[in-house]
Amino acid sequence: MTLTGVGIGWRPELAGFAERRHGLGFAEVVAESIHDDQPLPAGLAALLARGVPVVPHGVRLSLGSAEVPDPARVGHLAALAERLGAPLVSEHLAFVRAGGLEAGHLLPVPRTREALDVLTGNVRLAQAELGVPLALEHVAALLEWPAPELDEAAFLTEVLERTGALLLLDLANLHANARNHGGDPLAFLDALPLERIAYVHVAGGVERDGLYHDTHAHPTPPAVLELVAELCSRRDPPGVLLERDDAYPPEAELAAELDAIAAATLLGAARR
Repeated sequence: MTLTGVGIGWRPELAGFAERRHGLGFAEVVAESIHDDQPLPAGLAALLARGVPVVPHGVRLSLGSAEVPDPARVGHLAALAERLGAPLVSEHLAFVRAGGLEAGHLLPVPRTREALDVLTGNVRLAQAELGVPLALEHVAALLEWPAPELDEAAFLTEVLERTGALLLLDLANLHANARNHGGDPLAFLDALPLERIAYVHVAGGVERDGLYHDTHAHPTPPAVLELVAELCSRRDPPGVLLERDDAYPPEAELAAELDAIAAATLLGAARR
């Protein structure tokens, strides 16, 4: 099963919209929001009944931690993927805990060879327990670790090559990092193995005090839609998904945003 079209991150607040959205390509659900001992939320079950693919998206596996992934968390991802009939699962190249302490945020991994070795080992451990492919997402970071040995695109590419994982390309995160740390987002795209893309994220953000925050609570900005078009001018991605986690707009606005994303994919394809 290949993800196609324009999808949306499933949230209880968006369940009605997702059920009513004609032609919804696919959906994504935060894995930690679904519990093994409880029924699936009715709205999510309704999407599955319609044949809409649903991808479990992990946010707590902490693949970038020095410790190995928690077997219970990996097991939950694997069980949820089977329960949903999902074609793959996704997680972040990040850490959220260290020494038993929870950060509460997706923190970037230092781009060093040592951290790369730890990260790839943890990814392989997770892959060995998952019954479906794993897609890895790069994160938006307000701060960077000092003295990186690799740039972000090279670091990400090497992780994918050493593990055989797929890529969850987040164009909103790419935009945020370019705004906050510099760099050319188009050069980033050109440096990646785009054939490894499983699907794409887009989302909105806002600038505060000189920093761009990837909020998932604002409309997708024109610059991110342009990155969608730039990506699609290079390669036809499997599917593009909108993340919205707060300040949910009226359904007409949300529908217009999904339509704008679809239009950007067509614009890029026309350039190709």
